[in-house]
Amino acid sequence: MAFRKAALACLSVATLFGGARISMAAQLRVEPILLEMNAPAASGTLMLHNDGDTEIAVQTRVLRWSQADGKETLETTTDVVASPPIARLTPGGDYVVRVVRVSKQPVQGEESYRVIVDQLPNFRLRKDRVVNLLIRQSIPVFFRNPQLSAPSVVWSFNNRDGKLFVLASNSGDERLRIASLRLRDAAGLTVFFGNGLVGYVLGRSSMSWIVPSPQSNFGLSGSASITAQSDKGPINAVAQISDRR
Repeated sequence: MAFRKAALACLSVATLFGGARISMAAQLRVEPILLEMNAPAASGTLMLHNDGDTEIAVQTRVLRWSQADGKETLETTTDVVASPPIARLTPGGDYVVRVVRVSKQPVQGEESYRVIVDQLPNFRLRKDRVVNLLIRQSIPVFFRNPQLSAPSVVWSFNNRDGKLFVLASNSGDERLRIASLRLRDAAGLTVFFGNGLVGYVLGRSSMSWIVPSPQSNFGLSGSASITAQSDKGPINAVAQISDRR
């Protein structure tokens, strides 16, 4: 099924660009998939790998990552930088990018950022009527005060614009990574978000996720149990659901 969807996506791109050839030769890989530095450490490294057979250009930048009122925001910052911001990788080549906190202010709790790694368009291929299917990777980065408090998450539900959301509010300093989220109401109706990652709730923040296609009578009993997996262990909670009628 996944291969069929990918094939259909490539077909749509080819149609959109009038039969131009599609290049997927270059493959960008980034390791590790998460950076975490405890003060006084102020830098970490990412390894970029070009697994393709053509040279690629890569841009790396850092954005501040925050969450409020159930929504997350990425903003430009000068407190943390990536060096070098632009690199060229030969076929099969590797490149090291340093992520450095340059702010002189002490780390409070846990600071959250995202390193955005973009494969840039190959203009030579564009002239040859080849469509570049580019790669973007977003790497979580955390700078931490060693004295930070553990995550403490309270769950709730709310309705916005006729849609049901599940909300996680974290009063601790440290983020919580959430996966395999499942909701079950008192009548036994279940909603499952899938086995993969749902997202993070950052320290001193709240984050919400839309409940995928719940039955119209889901939650009419007034509450739902919440189970999930996290980087701190299993999650088991109960939250009230209001205004479902």
